[in-house]
Amino acid sequence: MFRISVAVCGRGISKMFASSFSGENALPSNLRIPSNLVDRARAKRPPPPSDSSLPVLRRCDAAVPVHLSPVQTWVETLERRDSKVLGLVDLHPDVFAVPTRVDILHEVELWQRNFKRISHAHTKVRSEVSGGGRKPWRQKGSGKARHGSIRSPIWRGGGVSHGPRGPTSFYYMLPMKVRVQGLKIALSSKLAQDYLHVVDTLNIPTPDPQYLMDLIRYRHWGESVLIVDAGEELPENILQATESLKTVNVIPAIGLNVHSMLKHEVLVLTLEAVKFLENKLLWHDERFTPLYPFKLPYTDLP
Repeated sequence: MFRISVAVCGRGISKMFASSFSGENALPSNLRIPSNLVDRARAKRPPPPSDSSLPVLRRCDAAVPVHLSPVQTWVETLERRDSKVLGLVDLHPDVFAVPTRVDILHEVELWQRNFKRISHAHTKVRSEVSGGGRKPWRQKGSGKARHGSIRSPIWRGGGVSHGPRGPTSFYYMLPMKVRVQGLKIALSSKLAQDYLHVVDTLNIPTPDPQYLMDLIRYRHWGESVLIVDAGEELPENILQATESLKTVNVIPAIGLNVHSMLKHEVLVLTLEAVKFLENKLLWHDERFTPLYPFKLPYTDLP
């Protein structure tokens, strides 16, 4: 009996140990898309081999830690419908391969939803309700309870005590470290699920929306696509093609956020957007941290 229990425990430990190194179970179950919602025709792309003959179109500008290595993925193009790759791109592991933290994703998503939320619920107190200027009956002798106004909160049609006095703002600010970590986790989750694609540019041959929809359907990119670019001016064809599409959106890299990434199934980044995101997010890892909070009064003396 003891040998059987040891064998079962050993098999379970070895299975957990092996699954921790496999890319399929790299994400927790609540982050993986259910199998019944995944397009069956969409096959997971194999990672680029180490001895690939394709050129590396971009290297990491920032220094990579010694104990880590850059993450490689394919570079595609939007100028033709087929999914032929142009080369490879190196992604910084501190941005695109960070450990998954579902609690941070939930915290940032909740903050984004409440950031601009304003409640306009407003109730009137007894001094704001019309009427009730005189005493309804005399103080004594009538056999009724004592009342001074018919607009008291205990009367029907009277004022409301301790009710909402809108507009009420639900604004609060998350620490910058948490917001930056949420962006890194969202990018890493998209890459681990093979829902992050890198393209060279956003140039398409025609402004026809049907061309873009056929390209997305042919490559099995999913039901919704978020396209991100870091250029000051986006190509006119991609703007006209996505103008009438509800499931395909284009935003600048400076406006990329966790809510938009989680709302869309596939994230498409250009090479310039990858460079922009890496520079911005890695800068926060080495940014200046004050010795005391900024809300305290400044003084040069101890």
